[in-house]
Amino acid sequence: MVFTSPVFLSVFLPILFAVYALSQHRFRIRILLIASLFFYSWGEPKAVLIMILIIISTWLIGSKINKTDDTKLKKRYLILGVCINLSALIAYKYLTFILSNFNLLHLFNIKVPQILLPLGISFYIFQSLSYLVDVYRNKIQSSKSLINFAAYISLFPQLVAGPIVRYEAIEKSFDDRAFKTDNVFEGLQRFIMGFAKKVLIADTMAVIVDTIFAAEVSTIPLSITWLGAFCYALQIYFDFSGYSDMAIGLGRIFNFKFPENFNYPYSSKSITEFWRRWHMSLTSFFRDYLYIPLGGNRKGKVRTYLNLFIVFVLCGLWHGASWTFVIWGIYNGIGLIVERLGFLKVLEKIPAFFTNIYVWIFVMVGWVIFRAPSISYAIDYIKIMFGGNAQYPLSSFYQALNFGFISISNGYVLVIAAIISYPVMSNFLNKNKDKIWQMAALLFLFFLTFSFSMTVSYSPFLYFRF
Repeated sequence: MVFTSPVFLSVFLPILFAVYALSQHRFRIRILLIASLFFYSWGEPKAVLIMILIIISTWLIGSKINKTDDTKLKKRYLILGVCINLSALIAYKYLTFILSNFNLLHLFNIKVPQILLPLGISFYIFQSLSYLVDVYRNKIQSSKSLINFAAYISLFPQLVAGPIVRYEAIEKSFDDRAFKTDNVFEGLQRFIMGFAKKVLIADTMAVIVDTIFAAEVSTIPLSITWLGAFCYALQIYFDFSGYSDMAIGLGRIFNFKFPENFNYPYSSKSITEFWRRWHMSLTSFFRDYLYIPLGGNRKGKVRTYLNLFIVFVLCGLWHGASWTFVIWGIYNGIGLIVERLGFLKVLEKIPAFFTNIYVWIFVMVGWVIFRAPSISYAIDYIKIMFGGNAQYPLSSFYQALNFGFISISNGYVLVIAAIISYPVMSNFLNKNKDKIWQMAALLFLFFLTFSFSMTVSYSPFLYFRF
């Protein structure tokens, strides 16, 4: 079940909202927990058992960490909890990748199992890890209620694709189950905006991207390679930020406040700034639970660069068990290191318009690596981006609309998407706070988006596979 599906919008959410609203306050967390487990098991009936085992083991170990005063014993409990969580993540997400690459050494011939990746495992494992570490650091007390902790891990709005929510951010919300009109309106507004981002923009960009990347790379003109990279940059942004908006909005309706995940990253003037604005819950996780424990920038420049490199290699691996993701992580890590070596000071002297173009070019090349089916495909694609090919040299750039890769209507959506990837719309909404006008506009946007979603084929959220 996904947020954009008719069964979610027309059946699951209305029924849940009605049952939740009519129930007593003390039952509302239990209702959310049952609904969340049902939501997850709709598409992952077996994988829900894995999540339940992670919930119970993490809750028990967190309680043990909280109750003991023995520092060594606390650390052993923490290590046990981390090992259990990471073992599940490695087994389901990386074991096939590890064994496949080990077989390339031709030392042994190990049968590689085909393991189905449970949806959202990367997200809820990271939430479990953050909980254990925060309990160990005495930042939070372990949850006394297994029901509350299970709801924290499994909350359906952010379960499958984030944002990564820390326990301390919503701990107090478990006791505040009252309906608040302002929160409901704010949540609906955010949900509808995310719904429109996904269906009207991301799915339209997907049509262009899938057509281009399905072509034999040697036959793609230079202009079309740039079109494909640009459209994919917009697709992945509106797809993932759209999901995040829907998750944050749903959480707000039920009186939870989830962290922001995007802050107009394509308006950045450096790669450093881009990563402060892109998937912020993930970057803050890596910062607080990996980069800083490794030493951060406190142990000299060489160690700082090494720490950054390690973080982004693992960031790439987090996105998927493939060498393309690893190379993408390395690429971004090198970009950040180069900026720290002094290029940031150079960028400060260049007009913002040109530094923003630099960010777009750097990020688009990275997204080609991220999207490509193989490293060789990515290399060939990038070669054409910057050098053309024998059939379509550099001079063919002007031919972007002449190869049937994009329709006129999709071209209009592309222009609109490029514009609102900057904070134009938010500035407009902030200046127009008339709730009646906003509600009328949102209802129109919702019915437009819902009608459009009924006429196109199902397109899953990109981050479901991460």
